[in-house]
Amino acid sequence: MDDLLSEKEQIDQMRAWWSEYGAYVIGGIVIGAGLLFGINHYQSTRLQAQLDASTAYENLIVLVVDGKLEDAEGVADEIATSYGDTTYAGQTGLAMARLYMDKNRDQDAADALLGVVNSDADDELKDVARLRLARIYLYQDKAQEVLDLLAGKDAGAFASAYGEVLGDAYTALGRVAEAQDAYQKVLSDPVSQITVDRQLVQWKSLDLPEVTAEEAEPAPAAAVEAEEADSEEGE
Repeated sequence: MDDLLSEKEQIDQMRAWWSEYGAYVIGGIVIGAGLLFGINHYQSTRLQAQLDASTAYENLIVLVVDGKLEDAEGVADEIATSYGDTTYAGQTGLAMARLYMDKNRDQDAADALLGVVNSDADDELKDVARLRLARIYLYQDKAQEVLDLLAGKDAGAFASAYGEVLGDAYTALGRVAEAQDAYQKVLSDPVSQITVDRQLVQWKSLDLPEVTAEEAEPAPAAAVEAEEADSEEGE
């Protein structure tokens, strides 16, 4: 009998607890299920977006290879609008820049690459875009823009490729000592054996005019002042 009463008391206690807290338990389950559904839905949506972007990018590459500029621009716009937060957005910029160069539209190519450089693309993709943009600037005789774009950049694996282009820019500006320094840094980098044409860089270095003492090391300020003073006395 005591056992029956004890069991009855336990049931009554459970009923009382459920009456007081049951709504909270059910609410917690509903909220938890909703969160789980939302997370799964978000992940599913993201995955589908990546798949759709991949398909669109594959279509773009076919158009680029075939040289169909107008159609390619339409697909590129679609990727930028619908899949701008995917990795394919930056890759699209690189692909369109290539097509624009094939069509002799170098400024459009430069604009496409600059868009990648200023985007949220991963660092390696931006390094590629920056290097290709620098080469277009050289093609456009914009050597100073090359320096503004590349100078001081920590390019990692792209260091030698950047160095060669910097050397070309310094050469175009007549800054021979800096050009020679840039080329020599490339030639002394072991990694450059697989990232640049070392023989071509060597030829560029040898083709530079000899650096005079004045070009290699600017005169100290005190020496300049003394020279100016002597000149004034002579007058």
